[in-house]
Amino acid sequence: MIRVAPSVLACDFSRLGEEVEKVEKAGADLLHLDVMDGMFVPNISFGPDVISSIRKKSGLVFDVHLMIEDPGRYIARFAACGADIITIHYESCDNQRQVLEAIKSAGKIPSVSIKPATPAFVLEPLLPYVKMVLVMTVEPGFGGQKFIPDTMESVRTLRSMITAGGYDIDIEVDGGIGKETASTAAEAGANVLVAGSSIFGAPDAERAICEIRESAKKSYTA
Repeated sequence: MIRVAPSVLACDFSRLGEEVEKVEKAGADLLHLDVMDGMFVPNISFGPDVISSIRKKSGLVFDVHLMIEDPGRYIARFAACGADIITIHYESCDNQRQVLEAIKSAGKIPSVSIKPATPAFVLEPLLPYVKMVLVMTVEPGFGGQKFIPDTMESVRTLRSMITAGGYDIDIEVDGGIGKETASTAAEAGANVLVAGSSIFGAPDAERAICEIRESAKKSYTA
Protein backbone atom coordinates (compact mmCIF):
# COMPACT_ATOMS: atom_id res chain seq x y z
CA MET A 1 0.00 0.00 0.00
CA ILE A 2 1.30 3.44 -0.94
CA ARG A 3 1.29 5.92 1.94
CA VAL A 4 2.24 9.60 2.04
CA ALA A 5 3.87 11.19 5.10
CA PRO A 6 4.15 14.99 5.13
CA SER A 7 7.32 16.11 6.92
CA VAL A 8 6.69 18.67 9.64
CA LEU A 9 10.20 20.03 9.15
CA ALA A 10 8.88 21.95 6.14
CA CYS A 11 5.83 23.48 7.81
CA ASP A 12 5.27 26.98 9.22
CA PHE A 13 6.26 26.43 12.87
CA SER A 14 4.46 29.59 13.95
CA ARG A 15 1.24 27.74 13.01
CA LEU A 16 2.31 24.21 13.87
CA GLY A 17 -1.05 22.90 15.13
CA GLU A 18 -2.91 24.36 12.14
CA GLU A 19 -0.36 22.94 9.71
CA VAL A 20 -0.75 19.46 11.17
CA GLU A 21 -4.54 19.71 10.99
CA LYS A 22 -4.27 20.92 7.39
CA VAL A 23 -2.36 17.89 6.11
CA GLU A 24 -4.53 15.49 8.08
CA LYS A 25 -7.65 16.92 6.43
CA ALA A 26 -5.79 16.85 3.09
CA GLY A 27 -5.48 13.06 3.26
CA ALA A 28 -2.04 12.37 4.74
CA ASP A 29 -1.50 8.80 5.90
CA LEU A 30 1.25 9.53 8.43
CA LEU A 31 2.95 12.57 9.93
CA HIS A 32 6.75 12.50 9.66
CA LEU A 33 8.57 14.09 12.58
CA ASP A 34 12.31 14.65 12.26
CA VAL A 35 14.10 14.87 15.60
CA MET A 36 17.65 16.28 15.30
CA ASP A 37 20.16 16.77 18.09
CA GLY A 38 22.82 18.93 16.42
CA MET A 39 25.40 16.15 16.83
CA PHE A 40 24.36 13.22 14.63
CA VAL A 41 23.29 15.78 12.04
CA PRO A 42 24.32 19.47 11.88
CA ASN A 43 20.91 20.85 12.78
CA ILE A 44 18.55 21.00 15.76
CA SER A 45 14.79 20.61 15.36
CA PHE A 46 12.51 19.65 18.26
CA GLY A 47 12.01 17.00 20.90
CA PRO A 48 9.34 14.96 22.69
CA ASP A 49 7.55 17.94 24.24
CA VAL A 50 6.66 19.34 20.82
CA ILE A 51 5.49 15.93 19.63
CA SER A 52 3.36 15.56 22.75
CA SER A 53 1.74 18.95 22.14
CA ILE A 54 0.65 18.13 18.59
CA ARG A 55 -0.38 14.58 19.50
CA LYS A 56 -3.45 16.17 21.09
CA LYS A 57 -4.41 17.72 17.76
CA SER A 58 -4.02 14.78 15.40
CA GLY A 59 -5.16 11.21 14.89
CA LEU A 60 -2.50 10.52 12.29
CA VAL A 61 0.14 7.85 12.70
CA PHE A 62 3.20 9.67 14.10
CA ASP A 63 6.30 8.55 12.21
CA VAL A 64 9.15 9.74 14.44
CA HIS A 65 12.58 9.78 12.82
CA LEU A 66 15.38 10.01 15.40
CA MET A 67 18.43 11.64 13.86
CA ILE A 68 20.23 11.59 17.18
CA GLU A 69 23.27 9.95 18.72
CA ASP A 70 22.74 6.97 21.03
CA PRO A 71 18.95 6.86 20.52
CA GLY A 72 18.44 4.08 23.04
CA ARG A 73 18.60 6.69 25.80
CA TYR A 74 15.36 8.26 24.66
CA ILE A 75 13.11 5.45 23.42
CA ALA A 76 10.90 5.52 26.53
CA ARG A 77 10.39 9.28 26.25
CA PHE A 78 9.44 9.20 22.58
CA ALA A 79 7.15 6.25 23.15
CA ALA A 80 5.40 8.19 25.93
CA CYS A 81 5.02 11.40 23.92
CA GLY A 82 2.86 9.84 21.23
CA ALA A 83 5.13 8.25 18.63
CA ASP A 84 3.67 5.30 16.74
CA ILE A 85 6.68 4.44 14.57
CA ILE A 86 10.18 5.09 15.90
CA THR A 87 13.06 5.07 13.42
CA ILE A 88 16.68 4.98 14.51
CA HIS A 89 19.70 5.42 12.26
CA TYR A 90 21.96 2.46 11.66
CA GLU A 91 24.92 4.85 11.90
CA SER A 92 23.86 6.39 15.23
CA CYS A 93 24.79 3.51 17.56
CA ASP A 94 26.40 0.09 17.81
CA ASN A 95 23.51 -1.68 19.52
CA GLN A 96 20.85 -1.34 16.84
CA ARG A 97 19.15 -4.67 17.57
CA GLN A 98 18.87 -3.88 21.28
CA VAL A 99 17.33 -0.47 20.56
CA LEU A 100 14.89 -1.90 18.02
CA GLU A 101 13.80 -4.52 20.55
CA ALA A 102 13.28 -1.75 23.11
CA ILE A 103 11.02 0.08 20.64
CA LYS A 104 8.96 -3.06 20.13
CA SER A 105 8.81 -3.68 23.89
CA ALA A 106 7.45 -0.15 24.31
CA GLY A 107 4.55 -1.09 22.04
CA LYS A 108 5.78 0.93 19.07
CA ILE A 109 6.71 0.01 15.50
CA PRO A 110 10.50 -0.38 15.11
CA SER A 111 12.20 1.06 12.05
CA VAL A 112 15.79 1.63 10.95
CA SER A 113 17.29 4.15 8.53
CA ILE A 114 20.44 4.51 6.46
CA LYS A 115 22.17 7.57 5.04
CA PRO A 116 22.76 7.76 1.26
CA ALA A 117 26.34 6.48 1.47
CA THR A 118 25.58 3.50 3.72
CA PRO A 119 25.20 0.25 1.75
CA ALA A 120 21.82 -1.40 2.14
CA PHE A 121 23.24 -4.87 2.82
CA VAL A 122 24.29 -3.81 6.35
CA LEU A 123 20.60 -3.92 7.30
CA GLU A 124 20.05 -7.57 6.40
CA PRO A 125 20.72 -8.88 9.97
CA LEU A 126 18.22 -6.35 11.35
CA LEU A 127 15.30 -7.17 9.04
CA PRO A 128 13.73 -9.66 11.49
CA TYR A 129 13.47 -6.85 14.06
CA VAL A 130 11.84 -4.07 12.01
CA LYS A 131 8.56 -3.30 10.28
CA MET A 132 9.94 -0.44 8.20
CA VAL A 133 13.24 0.64 6.66
CA LEU A 134 13.89 4.28 5.78
CA VAL A 135 16.29 5.10 2.95
CA MET A 136 17.44 8.70 3.07
CA THR A 137 17.35 10.11 -0.44
CA VAL A 138 19.22 13.26 0.67
CA GLU A 139 21.87 13.84 3.32
CA PRO A 140 19.95 14.02 6.60
CA GLY A 141 19.78 17.25 8.55
CA PHE A 142 18.04 19.83 6.39
CA GLY A 143 14.86 20.00 4.34
CA GLY A 144 14.55 21.23 0.76
CA GLN A 145 17.47 19.25 -0.68
CA LYS A 146 17.63 17.69 -4.13
CA PHE A 147 16.77 14.00 -4.51
CA ILE A 148 19.82 11.72 -4.96
CA PRO A 149 18.99 9.19 -7.72
CA ASP A 150 21.78 6.77 -6.71
CA THR A 151 19.90 5.97 -3.49
CA MET A 152 17.41 3.97 -5.54
CA GLU A 153 19.96 1.17 -5.69
CA SER A 154 19.59 0.83 -1.92
CA VAL A 155 15.81 0.71 -2.28
CA ARG A 156 16.07 -2.04 -4.90
CA THR A 157 18.51 -4.03 -2.78
CA LEU A 158 16.28 -3.77 0.27
CA ARG A 159 13.17 -4.75 -1.64
CA SER A 160 15.02 -7.81 -2.97
CA MET A 161 16.21 -8.80 0.53
CA ILE A 162 12.75 -8.28 2.02
CA THR A 163 11.11 -10.39 -0.69
CA ALA A 164 13.72 -13.13 -0.44
CA GLY A 165 13.32 -13.30 3.33
CA GLY A 166 9.54 -13.33 3.21
CA TYR A 167 9.31 -10.26 5.44
CA ASP A 168 6.40 -7.82 5.72
CA ILE A 169 8.41 -4.59 5.82
CA ASP A 170 7.62 -1.16 4.41
CA ILE A 171 10.31 0.81 2.60
CA GLU A 172 10.19 4.54 3.24
CA VAL A 173 12.08 7.25 1.36
CA ASP A 174 12.77 10.75 2.63
CA GLY A 175 14.28 13.71 0.82
CA GLY A 176 13.42 15.58 -2.37
CA ILE A 177 10.16 13.70 -2.85
CA GLY A 178 7.53 15.19 -5.13
CA LYS A 179 5.27 13.86 -7.86
CA GLU A 180 8.10 12.90 -10.22
CA THR A 181 10.53 11.44 -7.71
CA ALA A 182 7.69 9.57 -5.98
CA SER A 183 7.25 7.61 -9.17
CA THR A 184 10.97 6.84 -9.34
CA ALA A 185 11.06 5.69 -5.71
CA ALA A 186 7.95 3.53 -6.04
CA GLU A 187 9.30 1.86 -9.15
CA ALA A 188 12.40 0.89 -7.14
CA GLY A 189 10.23 -0.60 -4.40
CA ALA A 190 9.42 2.16 -1.89
CA ASN A 191 5.84 2.40 -0.62
CA VAL A 192 6.02 5.10 2.10
CA LEU A 193 6.86 8.55 0.78
CA VAL A 194 7.98 11.40 3.00
CA ALA A 195 7.42 14.80 1.41
CA GLY A 196 8.10 18.17 2.97
CA SER A 197 8.15 21.34 0.89
CA SER A 198 6.27 19.70 -1.98
CA ILE A 199 3.26 19.43 0.36
CA PHE A 200 3.59 22.22 2.93
CA GLY A 201 4.81 24.63 0.25
CA ALA A 202 2.05 23.74 -2.21
CA PRO A 203 -0.96 26.05 -2.68
CA ASP A 204 -3.24 23.01 -2.36
CA ALA A 205 -1.97 20.37 0.08
CA GLU A 206 -4.74 17.91 -0.76
CA ARG A 207 -3.90 18.02 -4.46
CA ALA A 208 -0.16 17.67 -3.72
CA ILE A 209 -0.71 14.59 -1.55
CA CYS A 210 -3.04 13.05 -4.13
CA GLU A 211 -0.58 13.65 -6.97
CA ILE A 212 2.30 12.07 -5.04
CA ARG A 213 0.20 9.05 -4.07
CA GLU A 214 -1.24 8.49 -7.55
CA SER A 215 2.14 8.93 -9.23
CA ALA A 216 3.64 6.32 -6.93
CA LYS A 217 0.72 3.90 -7.38
CA LYS A 218 1.24 3.87 -11.13
CA SER A 219 4.87 2.83 -10.73
CA TYR A 220 4.83 0.56 -7.69
CA THR A 221 5.50 -3.05 -8.63
CA ALA A 222 6.56 -4.78 -5.38
